[in-house]
Amino acid sequence: MDQFYQNPPTYELLCDKVQQMKNTYPHMRNFSIGKSVLGRKIFALGIGNLKNATLFVAAIHAQEWLTCMLVTHFLEDLCYHEQNQKPLFDTNLTDMFAERGLIVVPMANPDGVEIALNGAASAKHLRRQVGRMLTASTRSWQANARGIDLNHNFNAGFQELKAMERAAGITRPCERQFGGYTPQSEPETRALVHLCLGLNIKKLLAFHSQGEEIYYSYGPNTPKNAKMIADALKASSGYQVMNPTGLASHGGLKDWFINHTHRNGFTIEIGKGENPLPISDLPGIYHKLREMMFISLLI
Repeated sequence: MDQFYQNPPTYELLCDKVQQMKNTYPHMRNFSIGKSVLGRKIFALGIGNLKNATLFVAAIHAQEWLTCMLVTHFLEDLCYHEQNQKPLFDTNLTDMFAERGLIVVPMANPDGVEIALNGAASAKHLRRQVGRMLTASTRSWQANARGIDLNHNFNAGFQELKAMERAAGITRPCERQFGGYTPQSEPETRALVHLCLGLNIKKLLAFHSQGEEIYYSYGPNTPKNAKMIADALKASSGYQVMNPTGLASHGGLKDWFINHTHRNGFTIEIGKGENPLPISDLPGIYHKLREMMFISLLI
């Protein structure tokens, strides 16, 4: 692994990694889907037929930045095998990518990741507001720069979620679990919605940490084959298929995707331990999930 996989993925390191991959793999597409609250580009990287693509989204929650490294590593793995005409899991990738594609958003919450790694000073003109929201440590920061938890900000059961937040005493922007005052109020959230709709995404995997769990359902629009696919992902990873509870029950990217598109969306909770998971966990997690991520492109 190169330097990107040896250190926490700051936004600057991600920008450098994207440029390196562009130079190494000219067939990989690179585009911005929008900008964060503080004006940082939200990168999307694609390979194959993007008109029939699966979408991987990582680092929606700031302190879960190990997910960024995981999905970037997988995309780079695919690019290497495809460019060098090496099969992966006995599959010819050139043939596979003629039919289907993968889009990766490695860092959906770049401002939040910077805050989680470098503190309030990284929040530019919002540094004082962020400083007031921070507790003793940045380790639990999962919101964006405005103190909005992006995975509570999607338009899926939003009013139910707000009632649950109020019951839990969460009534204003803070480091975690406040979903905002209106659904899809944040530029990061809207960027993901526009990407899903604009490119007619066929399937979604949202990567979080931790728990070694797979969530696959949301309400009556959950596809009939969702549990079958979740069980296949379980079989290849050893993760458990679960149903989210409490404040994780509504407002998430997976929830909105299923509810709005009637297509399959999954939340993958990688690893076990306390967030942020250490970089030393990455090789083991990648080894465990490599086949699962590949299977998710084929099903």
